[in-house]
Amino acid sequence: MVAPTTAPCLADTAERYAKKDARVRVLSAPGGDILALVRGQYVAWFDQGDEMAPDALHWVADALAAYPSSALIYADEDRIDRNGNRCDPYFKPDWNPDLLLAQNYVKRLGVYDIARVRSLGALAAGIDGAAEYDLALRFTENLAPDRVRHIPRVLYHRRAPSAPQRGITAAEAHAVKQHLARLGVDASVASDSAFPAASRVRYPLSAPLPLVTLIILTRDRVDLLRQCVLSILQKTAYPNYRILVVDNGSVEADTMAFLADISCRKNIAVLRDAGAFNFAALNNRAVASVESGLVGLLNNDLEAINSDWLDEMVSHALRPEIGVVGARLWYPDDTLQHGGVFLAGDLVAMHLHKGLPRGQPGHGARAVAIQNVAAVTGACMLMRLELYRQVGGMDENLAVAYNDVDLCLRVGQLGLRNLWTPYAELYHHESASRGAEDTPEKLARLQRESDYMKARWGRLLYDDPAYNPNLAIDREDSALAWPPRLRQNARRPKSI
Repeated sequence: MVAPTTAPCLADTAERYAKKDARVRVLSAPGGDILALVRGQYVAWFDQGDEMAPDALHWVADALAAYPSSALIYADEDRIDRNGNRCDPYFKPDWNPDLLLAQNYVKRLGVYDIARVRSLGALAAGIDGAAEYDLALRFTENLAPDRVRHIPRVLYHRRAPSAPQRGITAAEAHAVKQHLARLGVDASVASDSAFPAASRVRYPLSAPLPLVTLIILTRDRVDLLRQCVLSILQKTAYPNYRILVVDNGSVEADTMAFLADISCRKNIAVLRDAGAFNFAALNNRAVASVESGLVGLLNNDLEAINSDWLDEMVSHALRPEIGVVGARLWYPDDTLQHGGVFLAGDLVAMHLHKGLPRGQPGHGARAVAIQNVAAVTGACMLMRLELYRQVGGMDENLAVAYNDVDLCLRVGQLGLRNLWTPYAELYHHESASRGAEDTPEKLARLQRESDYMKARWGRLLYDDPAYNPNLAIDREDSALAWPPRLRQNARRPKSI
């Protein structure tokens, strides 16, 4: 363990311990090579006043014994307030590369392989703030994901009188920019005033812009469809898109008139596909008519908010390491409807931070950060056409529920990362046209689809790597789980 020794009181204390215990070594000269003092195979940093859990090193050793090839191990953390109370826990996900670009979620307790640290060259001046973030970024560049281990236990207690803002400074944004440059990624990085708790990485769109086909299923409820289509036409800045409306048996005169009207537009087509509602089958048949580019699946009860919502989603969907991209969806009362999907055991899947008021950052500021997630909702998702076809589209055995989650999990099996971004925002009048699952027939069908998912995905539904076993899977507000779903040692990584 390494701690700064610039403060005289800490240096004096450390010197006294060093005289009593040979394991304590002190570097008092500012700017000295602190890594030269490290004798062991791993190194970790901590700040004066902070505390480690008494069993912290036990759990680190336990993880190393189980996974000896580990290069980086990190744990959950909380803080100690001015009254000495522990509070504000941050229960982190497993390895989550896009979240690391938005915030230094590794932070403490981070344990690094010293040989790899030394191979990076000299550390930046100091260890706090940007320098520590810079180390985490440089250390994980081209590091195999299975060499990063997360211990889902609070092993570090940061002494901070007020709740930290888990955002970034200008220096930290610069560290992210340098990291991306070293990886050959052309992107801008900034702390957005609208989302101050996390950095935003913008990936540029290069010409020619790919065609995006937005598929919207509908059956009557022309009031919702009209609002959805017109909001896209009026607010979408991305120029190269077309809308494919799939009419699943509309009969009302107003609906038929509206469909006839919009079908005259050069970038809108209407596909008639009557019969029983099967969300997966309807989308699969619609996608079969698409020739190239990207496909977006949209509910007919959406309403675009920001003009660059599609630019944002396309910029991520074009990244070769990314699979399915989801948006931030709001209820009309400005509470969150979709902040990404987490796997929820017997309940299969739920929406993270559902009901969170606008302006609230959520647990660990994850409601305002681009991040990797297990899945995103089919109410608004975007992906490359060839990827949709590669996984065989949606599973038509899942007629209504979980077909989106299943699709995302199968994409994850390819080694791709699904992604949620808060910078694509739409209102969602959830399932307004189809209704609730409140009849015996609908409930029986929902149970069949739930059983199908549990049979296919098994244990993964209880061990979402983008979530945390200390957080509840029977509610959507990041409440604490009781009891926690902990194992004896660090969890194995899985695709997200």
